[in-house]
Amino acid sequence: MGVTGRAALLAALGSVPLGVWAPGWTGVLAVNASVAVACACDFALAAPVRRLGLTRSGDTSVRLGEAADVTLTVTNPTGRPLRAQLRDAWPPSSWQPGTEGPASRHLLTIPAGERRRVTTRLRPTRRGDREADRVTIRSYGPLRLFSRQGTHRVPWTVRVLPPFTSRRHLPSKLARLRELDGRTSVLTRGEGTEFDSLREYVPGDDTRSIDWRATARHTAVAVRTWRPERDRHILLVLDTGRTSAGRVGDVPRLDASMDAALLLAALASRAGDRVGMLAYDRRVRALVQGRSARDVLPSLVDAMATLEPELVETNARGLTATALRTAPRRSLIVLLTTLDAAPMEEGLLPVLGRLTQRHTVMVASVADPRIARLATARGSVDAVYEAAAAAQAQSERRRTADQLRRHGVTVVDAIPDELAPALADAYLALKSAGRL
Repeated sequence: MGVTGRAALLAALGSVPLGVWAPGWTGVLAVNASVAVACACDFALAAPVRRLGLTRSGDTSVRLGEAADVTLTVTNPTGRPLRAQLRDAWPPSSWQPGTEGPASRHLLTIPAGERRRVTTRLRPTRRGDREADRVTIRSYGPLRLFSRQGTHRVPWTVRVLPPFTSRRHLPSKLARLRELDGRTSVLTRGEGTEFDSLREYVPGDDTRSIDWRATARHTAVAVRTWRPERDRHILLVLDTGRTSAGRVGDVPRLDASMDAALLLAALASRAGDRVGMLAYDRRVRALVQGRSARDVLPSLVDAMATLEPELVETNARGLTATALRTAPRRSLIVLLTTLDAAPMEEGLLPVLGRLTQRHTVMVASVADPRIARLATARGSVDAVYEAAAAAQAQSERRRTADQLRRHGVTVVDAIPDELAPALADAYLALKSAGRL
């Protein structure tokens, strides 16, 4: 409970006639006693806060960058009307900077025995779970001279999911997949692809695709058509170690890797392949496997929502062993990690053979576009030194990528905006060549 500004203003206004007509202790007591009585009456008429009933409803998940509405229902079971100011507290990252005050504060007027709803709109700036804090209510009397104040805990959690900005590339990749799958006029023949059907020969067809046995049984020349392999296993491995915490542009490397992984998962599930996900640094941070094509993308998004980079060096041997246990059958293992020379040469390269012996391996890495800009900078001594350092960094990444390719690994190295479509194209190229 507390005195409001109105009570202070009333006491200040009462001091003006006091100084003119009745200066002294008698006048002071008369004014203050009147204000105190008014405050006491106002306090008695204010609705008690502790007896109010509060419940929540609304959104439980939202994509990063979008808005979520959480509704708070306030029930007034008392016999007095509620005139109140309400503050619905959430973590600071639940709003854009500077918008917390207007978004979290509400004015309420609830007659006795009725209920009202107020909606708090969240616009989170970070992934993960956002849990509601306390609801603070300040109840005023009819004169607004005195107030009652209390807090309620009304639990609610909103999960902030990855934004999946790369989904804009999905229609074009699906169109390419339909071409590979033989659903359009383009039919492909690749080593290891699956037989689809027979059709009549037309001029321009590859003569190697003629089925002579079927031709002998018919009057027309028959050719085989092929489609890419289906029902293959794909394991997306997210490196959540310290290198994933580095920021490239406005986002951490881990977020760019997750965006690329989601596009590949959406494309592969449409292609009839089975997709799993492993997040690892020194221990398993998330694991998704055994999901149907319909459920795999929601499961991946939900598992990625709470992932954060860990400031520890990734245990490459543990990552390799866990990936081998997770993918017992021959699979395409897509490792989203760094191409920095030191972590790669001391970590993954010595144990890479264990993966390539049993699986097809692809390494995808987020490149920093600022390095490319620095490599072309000139005009001052500092710019020349920065260009030399950037050129050396680029040379080390190329050398690391070449070492991986010599082990039979497909390497995708692209800036954040281009990593997702480049990874999807590499997957389609492997599928077209029958290498999955």
